[in-house]
Amino acid sequence: MAGSSHGHTPAAWTGVIIAFIGFCVAGAFMVKAEPLGFWAGMVVVVLGGVVGLLMRSMGLGQPKATPHPANTARSTVGADA
Repeated sequence: MAGSSHGHTPAAWTGVIIAFIGFCVAGAFMVKAEPLGFWAGMVVVVLGGVVGLLMRSMGLGQPKATPHPANTARSTVGADA
């Protein structure tokens, strides 16, 4: 994955940061035994995913690239035709 710069986009960073904040909120309220706060944190986690998808649809995500020729070429080594 290092060669594809997977996740190095504003959409990915924003979605993950929002989801991380939601996990922190949910975790804190779980320790406090407050179910309403826990579920509020989980809503923030889902909101992070929605924001990431929305930003990707706005063009701030990883662009769709054509597949690399090495990945699409059919291997003929050892194939009996």
